[in-house]
Amino acid sequence: MRMYDIIQKKQNGFSLNEDELCYFVRGVTDGTIPDYQSAALLMAIFFRGMTAEETVTLTECMADSGERADLTSIKGKKVDKHSTGGVGDKTSLIIAPMVAACDMGVYVAKMSGCGLGHTGGTIDKLESIPGVNTVRQRDEFIRIVNEIGVCIIGQSNSFAPADKRLYALRDVTATVNCIPLIASSIMSKKLAAGSDCFVLDVKCGSGAFVKTLKEATELAELMVKIGTGAGKKTIALITNMDVPLGRNVGNSLEIIEAVSVLDGKGDKDLTDICITLAANMLYAANAADYEECVQAVTETIYNGKAKKKLAEMVSSLGGKSEYIYNLSLFGESKVTALLAAEKSGYIYEINTEQVGIAAAVLGAGRSTKESKIDYKAGITFHHTVGDYINEGEALASIYTSSIGKAQNGMELLFQAVKINDTPPKPKKLIYKTIGGRQ
Repeated sequence: MRMYDIIQKKQNGFSLNEDELCYFVRGVTDGTIPDYQSAALLMAIFFRGMTAEETVTLTECMADSGERADLTSIKGKKVDKHSTGGVGDKTSLIIAPMVAACDMGVYVAKMSGCGLGHTGGTIDKLESIPGVNTVRQRDEFIRIVNEIGVCIIGQSNSFAPADKRLYALRDVTATVNCIPLIASSIMSKKLAAGSDCFVLDVKCGSGAFVKTLKEATELAELMVKIGTGAGKKTIALITNMDVPLGRNVGNSLEIIEAVSVLDGKGDKDLTDICITLAANMLYAANAADYEECVQAVTETIYNGKAKKKLAEMVSSLGGKSEYIYNLSLFGESKVTALLAAEKSGYIYEINTEQVGIAAAVLGAGRSTKESKIDYKAGITFHHTVGDYINEGEALASIYTSSIGKAQNGMELLFQAVKINDTPPKPKKLIYKTIGGRQ
């Protein structure tokens, strides 16, 4: 078998068989296939696409390229949730404690990544709490999950190593935005991580990697097919990312907002979507009827049990759990500034990708995996799409470490917001659900 022939076959629009795909993944993993040939095949896939069967096979091969986690020593059903990436998306920090707090025999053993580009990572947000260390050995991770029902740690490099190498190539060859490659990348890591069932939050809109409902639906259906084909109950929700999720963008700011939701005082849209996602996690694990799942997760917000679970998880990861109960401990950034409305009218649009870039410029994100993060940096919106705002009224606050960063971030944020005389048409929070309920 020659890589040359595999590349040419895909260039001509033919499907690759299991032997060819496994040969490719093995060669990527052990380094016997040079990067230029791997990149050539990725480009051929980008233009020619893959069938669902090819994508399922590629995903399984990638999942088998490294270790597969054995979570059988965790009692009960293990459920995982994954988001395709968005701006202000702090849902994992809210829904994982909610599910664990229901005490319905469902456990959340979650491995997450850091943010890159305009999207924030759950691990970065968690590590904005002093003392938190998300690098944990398998036995300790399992012990924590068994003891408190939930743990979120950093993604192990031993899972799907082929994906890590392929993603690095996709990143520099403009082949990231390819539905089969996105699906196989996400699901290979999910399958390797060992949970029994999955809930996928597929973001759609200006702040997401997939911009249109058609693309998001294609991606969601493909990932559900991969998950169910592997014997894992899989649910996908396609959710709106045309506006930032919630009011805060930035690491410690998003922890603060997550706690506000768990106090029953959070942004309504953020709270609603978290209830739906958490209920679907219980539903995927066959814990109860959907309506009972909704009631169970909602109660954890108002009886304080979910907030307690979050504090217990923070403490188990070495963090100072008092930060969950006293948000003022996070402190303020060195520089704070207000963005005021340039005119009166309705907030017609917030370009969410631009907001994510502005937050990164302020210091809340990273341009490379080696970049350091300013955990206090970010943006708080005082108004959102559809609100009427008066000229000169505060639209958002920005937080950063220097005047220069504040000026650059302010300019980007100013360009992201459009104010019109007429209100925009309302958009759905959740566009559709595949395999689940809403």
